[in-house]
Amino acid sequence: MGIAVTDGEKVIGEYITNLKKNHSIRVMPAIHDLLSELNISPQSLDRIVVARGPGSYTGVRIGVTIAKTLAWTLKKELVGVSSLEVLAQNGKHFEGLVVPLFDARRTQVYTGLYGKRNGVFQSIEPDQLILIEDWLEQLKERNLPISFFGNDVALHRPVIQEMLGEAALFGSMADHNPRPSELAILGLSKKPEEVHTFVPSYLQLAEAEAKWLASKEK
Repeated sequence: MGIAVTDGEKVIGEYITNLKKNHSIRVMPAIHDLLSELNISPQSLDRIVVARGPGSYTGVRIGVTIAKTLAWTLKKELVGVSSLEVLAQNGKHFEGLVVPLFDARRTQVYTGLYGKRNGVFQSIEPDQLILIEDWLEQLKERNLPISFFGNDVALHRPVIQEMLGEAALFGSMADHNPRPSELAILGLSKKPEEVHTFVPSYLQLAEAEAKWLASKEK
């Protein structure tokens, strides 16, 4: 869970935890406490920026729901940013390729490919849901050093090292948490979206939804 407040391109407050606790209960008090610490009223905010996924269904839903509610009640702009794009920013000064990664179970990962083009750090391959071994086969063809970021990288590190060898590099312990300040900075340059039609990016149906649709097709 991460929350940040920025003023222009200056980060004036940031709060991050990496705990398996009930975020639906913790997020709003954390927002309240951070704004109080900074002596900022919710009404003085200009824009609400949220990581729209992919990632944990529950986590994404909680974040998006809170962001939409804040934007609607405060009448503020709402901007969504890819969760993978936010995580990839931890490697934006790396000269090779950057792979943000979230585990999606059953040897699948949510991932993308980022790097510099004409000196600008940007997406090279779009966000996708893919089997880790299929993804690594594609990355191997790049013949470039590749740095992996994300708390779930440890789950796949053995197969990454086996398939990519010395081309695979890994972020430090502090590099694996997405930073809400990076989310805020990315949100400065993106266009606001209509609050009521804003939806998360899951990249796949939840298991319960998939089973329900399958039952309807019988």
